[in-house]
Amino acid sequence: MSSVISRAWSPVRSLLPVPADFEAMARNPRRDLLAGLTVAIVALPLALGFGVSSGLGAEAGLATAVVAGALAAVFGGSNLQVSGPTGAMTVVLVPIVAQYGPGGVLTVGLLAGVLLIVLALARAGKYMRYVPAPVVEGFTLGIACVIGLQQVPNALGVAKPEGDKVLVVTWRAVEEFVRHPNWTAVVLAAGVAAVMLLGARWRPAIPFSIVAVIAATVAAELFHLDAAAPIGDLPAGLPAPSLSFLDLSALSSLLAPAVAVAALAALESLLSATVADGMTVGQQHDPDRELFGQGIANLAAPLFGGVPATAAIARTAVNVRTGAGSRLAALTHAVVLAVIVFAAAPLVSRIPLAALAGVLLATAIRMVEVGSLRAMAKATRSDALILVLTAVATLALDLVYAVIIGLVVAGALALRAVAKQVRLDQVPLDRGDHSVEEHALLAEHIVAYRIDGPLFFAAAHRFLLELSEVADVRVVILRLSRVSTMDATGALVLKDAVQKLNRRGIVVMTSGIRAGQRQVLDSVGALDLLRREGREYATTPEAIQGARDHLEMAGLLPALPGQTTAPAREEPAR
Repeated sequence: MSSVISRAWSPVRSLLPVPADFEAMARNPRRDLLAGLTVAIVALPLALGFGVSSGLGAEAGLATAVVAGALAAVFGGSNLQVSGPTGAMTVVLVPIVAQYGPGGVLTVGLLAGVLLIVLALARAGKYMRYVPAPVVEGFTLGIACVIGLQQVPNALGVAKPEGDKVLVVTWRAVEEFVRHPNWTAVVLAAGVAAVMLLGARWRPAIPFSIVAVIAATVAAELFHLDAAAPIGDLPAGLPAPSLSFLDLSALSSLLAPAVAVAALAALESLLSATVADGMTVGQQHDPDRELFGQGIANLAAPLFGGVPATAAIARTAVNVRTGAGSRLAALTHAVVLAVIVFAAAPLVSRIPLAALAGVLLATAIRMVEVGSLRAMAKATRSDALILVLTAVATLALDLVYAVIIGLVVAGALALRAVAKQVRLDQVPLDRGDHSVEEHALLAEHIVAYRIDGPLFFAAAHRFLLELSEVADVRVVILRLSRVSTMDATGALVLKDAVQKLNRRGIVVMTSGIRAGQRQVLDSVGALDLLRREGREYATTPEAIQGARDHLEMAGLLPALPGQTTAPAREEPAR
């Protein structure tokens, strides 16, 4: 029994924190504490803003930043990752809130946590590397557009219209603003966004987001700007953990949204970890541990009223740039936010919603890397198509569908490119031991083709059409040593081509079949067909000799000067 438990526990144990993680936290605590404080200052307005945008309120964003941020820092697979509510996740949550309500969102987060842990145990983290760069760039561009559009109601100072389609909601908000303009909110949102964007160019090290938010809040209080609606009352602390939101009867209907949330959390977290590795020297994340850490974080956050969380690329980048070297920085960020929740809730509650909208508008603009987009668009037409298609799908549908569409199109275009690599080239016969005269005579009856590249479903039928056009010969030799891969479709098409040529009286011989290809050919019966009468050979010279013997047996090879033709032998009955 103990051995069974040990085997079952072993995969989990490999995903848990190790002593080296905690030893690293003691190496330079002062630098990590400073980095964590800086990240917390940057994260505060973002956590508030994304909580408001999700529909669950600013308190939900703070709870996520504190609980998920702390647990992901301890259990995650990166020493530098910072987690919490993000714009990408907010984009997915808005329609879920509209359809299932706040309780549905918390349940979705719980289910997503379970799914992320399952992915970690299944060691699925390594598959992140197969997501093409144009899909990632298009995904990011689409998210930036959606985040920006989501802020329009608060930036215009109007109540958020009903609906879960961001384009429709934005249009209705603009219509409402035209009827009842609120220029105070517009000025505050535009001012905060301008301070953040211009300040980042002037002094990148200064967290201008918090500076701009404080300035906007002070201005709203001093000048009694009643048109600038504040966040509203916040609880002075985290609520007690509870599962009261859980409705077991609704689990089946919430499973699909949970899969979408888990997929997004995995994608964004592993992307962020990869970015963090690229910004440092010597840091390397463990993708499976990262999925496990995000799973633990998303299991716990809903218990405290938090929305689903993921790693935040922008906050992680700030963490790295300010000198973080261990998990202590991300943990400090969560602790500082917790202190703010407990000690400064009344002050935070006075922040105007328009100011938070300005923060997120600036964040959306900074997410768009124009140089990277331009380079990707110029790379190939396929890359440009994938980028645009993924971005449009993100805006018009949702993030998960967008990534799926991008991956499918990228896969189809990649298969098309690979399929073009397979070639059927006619090659001269190897001379072997034949005289010049005999070799020329053999070439009149025998044609040799070399197949280069992968013979698989995407290229097989073109190969069949080319090979079926062979005419005016008695023997076809197929040289297969350069076939890089072969699937069942390729083997079936090869078998079909051999049968078609046989029916026209053309004998097919092969050379150079590899061990892996032999198994595939045997599974569809093609190998048995090629072996009849010794038509499958190890090398091309042996195949040519076999073809010569066949021609002699059939009486098709006339005697050469100084030679006598071998007597024709009857072919064995088939």
